[in-house]
Parts: sequence; C-alpha cells; structure tokens
Amino acid sequence: MTNYSDFVAMNAPKIEQSICEFLQKETIGEELTKSMIYSIKAGGKKFRPLLFLATLDLLDYSITQSEYDVASSLEMVHTYSLIHDDLPAMDDDDLRRGMPTNHIEFGEALAILAGDGLLTEAFHLLSLADIDPEKLVKIMGILSASAGTKGMIAGQVEDIQAENRQVSLEGLQKIHEKKTGALIKSAVEMACIIADATIVVQDKLEQYATALGIAFQIRDDLLDVIGDETLIGKHTGSDEKLNKSTYVSLLGLSGAKEAFYEQCDEAQEALNQVKLELKRPINDLTILDEILKELKEIV
Repeated sequence: MTNYSDFVAMNAPKIEQSICEFLQKETIGEELTKSMIYSIKAGGKKFRPLLFLATLDLLDYSITQSEYDVASSLEMVHTYSLIHDDLPAMDDDDLRRGMPTNHIEFGEALAILAGDGLLTEAFHLLSLADIDPEKLVKIMGILSASAGTKGMIAGQVEDIQAENRQVSLEGLQKIHEKKTGALIKSAVEMACIIADATIVVQDKLEQYATALGIAFQIRDDLLDVIGDETLIGKHTGSDEKLNKSTYVSLLGLSGAKEAFYEQCDEAQEALNQVKLELKRPINDLTILDEILKELKEIV
C-alpha cells in the first residue's frame, strides 16, 4: 500500500494544479486571480480532497481527472472559508499557514471577493466533471448542503455567537459537527456516491468521517494551546483571545487529549467494520488508516 506521505506527494500537486489552471482560465482580472491562487498555493494540507481520494482508493475506484476536479472543488470551498474566517470581522488573523492572510496581502475587499470567487467557481468546476449526471447532481447537493446554511456556514455563525459565553460540551460538539465536520463528512459521502458503495459501507464510512471530524477539531483546539507557531503556521492563543469555548477550556488539556483519542478509536473501529464488509483483513492498512495515524502524530 502507498503510505500517506507518498499519497500526498502523488495527489496534492495534481489538485493544486487543477485548481490553478481552472482559475487562470475562468477568471477575468489579474489581481483577483492572484488573490485566489495565493491562498490555494499557501501550503495547506489538502486534507478534505485527499480524504475524498483516499475513500475512492479504499473502494477500489479508479481515479481520473474527473475525480481530481471533484477533489479540487472541495479544496476551493475549504479555502474560501479560511479566507473569510481570517477577516477582521471574523477571527481577525494575520497569519495562515506561515504566510500573511489574504486580506493582509491583498486588502479586505479583494479577500472577500476572492473567497466569493472560490466558492462560486468550485461549483462551476464540479459541474464540468465527467461523471454520470445522476451522481453529479447528488454530489453537488452534498457539497452545497455541507457548505451551506445547515452545515459549515451555520457552524460558523454559531461559533461567533458562542464567543464570550460558556457552551456545553454537547453544544460545542454540535457547532463543530457543522463548522468543521460537515465538509469532512461530505468528502467521504461524495466518494461513496461515485464509487457505488453499499448502504452498509457508506454508513460505516460516514461514522468514520464524523469521528474524524470531531478529532480534527479537538486537535485544532489543542494546537491552539500547545502548538508551535512555526510548525502549524498560524498564531496560537486565538481561541482564548476571542474567549471561545473549546474542548480544552471545557475538558482541560488532559481531558481534551483523552477525548481526541476516543474519537480516533471510534473512527478506527468504524473503518475496521468497513474492511470486514469489503472482505479485507483488519490489519490491512489503507490510506484512511494512515490519515488517522497522521492526525495523531502532533498531539
């Protein structure tokens, strides 16, 4: 099996290239193009599109340019959300992935429009993918719902509203199931639709993705407290500055670490059940196993 580092090295550049070529072709305005590509090329992990491709890999589905286009649309939606998250009216961050945030580099107005452009063009690119039309409609619905007003945007609103007040652990998890988890889960759902996964396999993979999304957020909360800015590429302590409820503030460092590993274990158990359903040995490592391993390395 290809390890995760090799999988990233093989696929992340293709995702980035697909996005940049599409934006250069479809965008009028040099500064707007530069602003969008600046954030696309800012060194992100490409976690969501790679999760999509890794799920296809697990399901033995051949990856072509069409699947890279779908993966690219996920990354474009995610990148738009980061540009807007960093704005002064939101989290007011001036550093992202070790580089000045988009509004610091290009100004607030152009950053807003770059984010708008990435969101809109994500669906333009997705609409052109050479995929069965019925499946294409379904995955467009999944992506728009996960990014929309019941998904990521709803979670972002609730996250802002939760500043300067105490939120319960259950309430915090519900916020992040939308803000962080919805787009992560959509990557797996979209792959299942394209690869014709059975209902049982899709259900277990969605359980994997849900637990993975929660673990991902707990890890972010931990890194905001204990992370090295030079390694994670952004300022730490921003949650405390904004007086946000986090897994660390509610559970303490040790409790948050324990919750993180519990979610990783839940994700692993769901993945093991998928392997059994697919008649693969439990100890047969897949890229989805490697993603969990990678996630745990810094915590």
